[in-house]
Amino acid sequence: MMSQSLGTRSVATAGPRVAAPKSRPVAGKAFLGGAPKAPVTRGQGHRLITAMGTASEQVGSAYATALVELAQSKDALEAVHADVDALASILKENAAINEFLMNPVAEDGKKKEVLEKLAQEAGFNESTKTFLFLTVDKGRIDCLEEICTYFENQYCKLTDTQVATLRSAVKLEQEQQFLIAKKLQELTGSKNIKLKPVVDKSLIAGFVVEYGSSQIDLSVKGQLDSISTELESAAGV
Repeated sequence: MMSQSLGTRSVATAGPRVAAPKSRPVAGKAFLGGAPKAPVTRGQGHRLITAMGTASEQVGSAYATALVELAQSKDALEAVHADVDALASILKENAAINEFLMNPVAEDGKKKEVLEKLAQEAGFNESTKTFLFLTVDKGRIDCLEEICTYFENQYCKLTDTQVATLRSAVKLEQEQQFLIAKKLQELTGSKNIKLKPVVDKSLIAGFVVEYGSSQIDLSVKGQLDSISTELESAAGV
């Protein structure tokens, strides 16, 4: 299966559907029962910020593991993954919603109302909605972005999915994205490819594919930069 991030959802394009393997229970479930609060670290400036960041990442990783387990137990990993994709896009594109959900002063009931509305409009799976409400109850809604990130990482490992950023001068058609994803699948040997399209007008024309530590540059800008480098080298600059 190859999927492309088109808008806020991943769209399957081709290939056999791969069932996500069952993982052994890990510590994530313990966090659902009662996650410990992030440790309060003494210090000032960047030391405190670093400690807070580390705590958020630890919580994000643990809750993401719990969500993966919940989704697998309900045989809804693909549906929940689509929900998390959509949620991550909403948080990124709508600053007002993001700030409200992260606001420690805002009432939990109001936050749940916002999440309920989002879930209805986006058609979230019931497991996803239940999990989001739980993050509010446990005071972990402020780690939602980290949860989304770690969930994506764990999902990709479970399903052997290679995530690639596709930067192009103009928005590419779905068929074009499919062909690029198919070629990338051949190059990487991954069972699944997930493209994240980004329009970058500075490329002038063409596209750039970035995956892992690799890059395929087929843009006009890339060609011009290459020519410029060669000319500078020839001139001894």
